[in-house]
Amino acid sequence: MIYTIMVNKAPERLRFAAVAVDAVLFGIHDGTLQVLIDAVHRPPHYTNAEAFIGGLIDVSETAEEAIVRHLKGKAGLQNVYIEQLRTFSELERDKRNRVISVSYLGLVRPEVVATYKHKTARWCAVADLPKLAYDHDAMFQLAFQRLRGKLTYTTIAQFLLPKTFTLTELQDVYEIVLGTAIDKRNFRKKVLALSMVRDTGKTQQGVKNRPAALYTFTSPTLRELPMVF
Repeated sequence: MIYTIMVNKAPERLRFAAVAVDAVLFGIHDGTLQVLIDAVHRPPHYTNAEAFIGGLIDVSETAEEAIVRHLKGKAGLQNVYIEQLRTFSELERDKRNRVISVSYLGLVRPEVVATYKHKTARWCAVADLPKLAYDHDAMFQLAFQRLRGKLTYTTIAQFLLPKTFTLTELQDVYEIVLGTAIDKRNFRKKVLALSMVRDTGKTQQGVKNRPAALYTFTSPTLRELPMVF
């Protein structure tokens, strides 16, 4: 006996959208806050444009696994600090298909930015950021706002620094990201009082002036604090 299985096409309103991930990666180099963008060539909607690193989620992986895979495969980056930002689900965010994106905020250390080489991806100063493809301009604004906010009440600054650093370098991160000058004496007093960092007992090497003490964060993982500023 032969059975015929009838497969009905799902109604238009119930058809699935593709799900993607995108990462807004920040780093600091030469005293400027920078983001990583990559070339996008998807005619006719996007020709010679740029956007953040990302891609579709496979059926066998989580969003977190997908963004790790895309950062490694498309940008050559591993062991990047990432945290989920927001889901972008506007109907026309991708002109080609119905695509929902789970976005991430990511941070890399300065030595990664300084030595980065890639065929198409590049680090771009926030002040010089061009208009981006898809809805990545809005994604950037949300990520930048999140970074500035978390800098004031967490130890997230550690992921924008080398493992050991001077207090001046730590203050530089705050001033660069927040876009404002901070009193040096008050900054150091507050940071040390919060036990954010500890003295490693080592000093800078290869500097002409008096070498400064090197510090490290007291915890290698993200910690919430009383308001820093």
